[in-house]
Amino acid sequence: MSELTVRTWGPRSEQPVVIAIHGITATHLAWPFLAAALLDRRVVAPDLRGRGGSRMLPAPYGLAAHADDVAALIREVTPDGPADVVGHSMGGFIAVVLAQRHPDLVGRLVLVDGGLPFAPTELETTRAAVELIKARLGATYSSPDEYVALFQQHPAFSHDWSPEARAYATYDAVERSPGAYGSSASLEAVLADQADIESGPVLGHALAHLPAATFLHAPRGFVDDPPGLYAPATVEQLAQVFPQVEMVPVESVNHYTIVMSRRGAEAIASVLA
Repeated sequence: MSELTVRTWGPRSEQPVVIAIHGITATHLAWPFLAAALLDRRVVAPDLRGRGGSRMLPAPYGLAAHADDVAALIREVTPDGPADVVGHSMGGFIAVVLAQRHPDLVGRLVLVDGGLPFAPTELETTRAAVELIKARLGATYSSPDEYVALFQQHPAFSHDWSPEARAYATYDAVERSPGAYGSSASLEAVLADQADIESGPVLGHALAHLPAATFLHAPRGFVDDPPGLYAPATVEQLAQVFPQVEMVPVESVNHYTIVMSRRGAEAIASVLA
């Protein structure tokens, strides 16, 4: 864990540290809006192995490996007590596994548009999105600005482009070879992690032992499309299967802007308050 790139915002305080876990191709720069909404809290966000500043860290990948990395981080930054854990998208699934493998390290558990099982049609949508992600990860661009423009033109950010989004995309653009830029995310890591979410044994075991949690969900999906990754009917079914989980809709956001916008981050912060 000591080699993970980690970003820290906010002051030390008596309140629990907030550990923020990003999604499958994201980095710690998914979280500046949450840090701004929690000015009185210390927010700590790693780049998971295979992404961002941690992109050169080798396998193993998968939910258990990431959960153990985050557990080591929590022990390092808050040795005297558990942390509140927020996970977005794949980070939500990692948070679920973390809570099962290291229950003493997790205080409040907040799952943001991820972490709970998808319905079959939603799983197909997620697989289709991963195919698009694979194409992006395999592509190269002539400059960081060309890569950033890809994000600026993305439907998910059409109404929410911001300096924070630009910083996120710029940080993700790394030089792979002279004059050729691309995403910092390792395709090997992304494929291994997606396979573990879909069919690995770790997640099912963790969900069977899921503690009390809050699940925030967006009404729009990867490309700002309704009904989002979790349709209303799915959320109703999940509420029956997981009565210990509070279901919280967040209006006027999509799968990305539920964390990468002020209104999305404020909804998460209100749960942590």
